[in-house]
Amino acid sequence: MRHFIYLHEELRRENHDLKEQIEAKEQQIAKVTETCKSLQKDYTNLKIAKIISAEDSDMKKTKLRLSNIVREIDKCIALLNE
Repeated sequence: MRHFIYLHEELRRENHDLKEQIEAKEQQIAKVTETCKSLQKDYTNLKIAKIISAEDSDMKKTKLRLSNIVREIDKCIALLNE
């Protein structure tokens, strides 16, 4: 009987730890989602700025920066999915 009580307590602790991990991951996802929304807003603003400025060299630099940002977001999402 003691063995079952011990196992029960171990499972309760493990369950508690897993719930904490889930909560932490949900917070990370919320932060990444907020960052993604912010970056999308910035991207929209950059597109509008490009329409106004119409210089090709700036457009290439902007595209490269945005590509790097998207890659970093993808890396963050991949880490969260682990």
